[in-house]
Amino acid sequence: ESADSRLLKTTGKNMGESGVAAMATTYQKFDPAAYLQYNYVPPRADFERKDSIVPWKLACLHRAFTEGDISGGLLIDVGSGPTLYQVLSGCEVFSKVLLTDFLEVNRQELKRWLQGEGSSLDWTPYIQYVCKLEGRSPSEWTEKAARLREVVSDVLPIDVHRADCLVSCFCLESVSPDLDTFTKALGHISKLLRPGGHLLLIGALQESYYFGGPGVKIPVVPLNEAQVCGSLQEQGFTLIRLEVYTLPSDMKIGVDDVTGCFL
Repeated sequence: ESADSRLLKTTGKNMGESGVAAMATTYQKFDPAAYLQYNYVPPRADFERKDSIVPWKLACLHRAFTEGDISGGLLIDVGSGPTLYQVLSGCEVFSKVLLTDFLEVNRQELKRWLQGEGSSLDWTPYIQYVCKLEGRSPSEWTEKAARLREVVSDVLPIDVHRADCLVSCFCLESVSPDLDTFTKALGHISKLLRPGGHLLLIGALQESYYFGGPGVKIPVVPLNEAQVCGSLQEQGFTLIRLEVYTLPSDMKIGVDDVTGCFL
């Protein structure tokens, strides 16, 4: 039995298994390189624009890791996909980082960068931008890249234990067929946290689909702020901070129908 099939059994338990299984089938066509080009190049990743979505996400994560009391030994990124941006700030605060994803193609994409073999996207501008947020020179990006490679201990299927902090970006709503399943997924990942641990959750607002590759249209459960907050409360989370981003019209580029994001 593969790790991926074990994961599907775990996440599907008591969660409307037919819907989850259908989404798992859809994800078998996911194209990491195409997804990165859809979402992580300009205009969505324009570091010269204050209203560009990627700089917003990086700044939110930077503030969360530097202004709060989030700390500990182990940071787990739940549903990393093929991206690294979500742990660029956290890797300075935690001594060990685990990246996780359901898909082998995404885990391989991450491993290639971590092993210095290159990847489908140049993460250098991202690392340089976070260096600036930290008050460092962008020229120090190589040191930060080395730090990230040092503290990421593995890239795993989601088969992990308890953590001081979880990060999850654009994962739960895009693997859940409905609001009830999204809420239950929050409950499942909460079990990975120690009592009093922190969850940093970034997700899409009012998104019903996105493209995970050419012609690969993946359904998303559309969420509003009230639904996100309600789901968190139902699963026993205490909301410390809510930040909302509204997508400018020129960033609606046809690869999804998202209207904004929440942290």
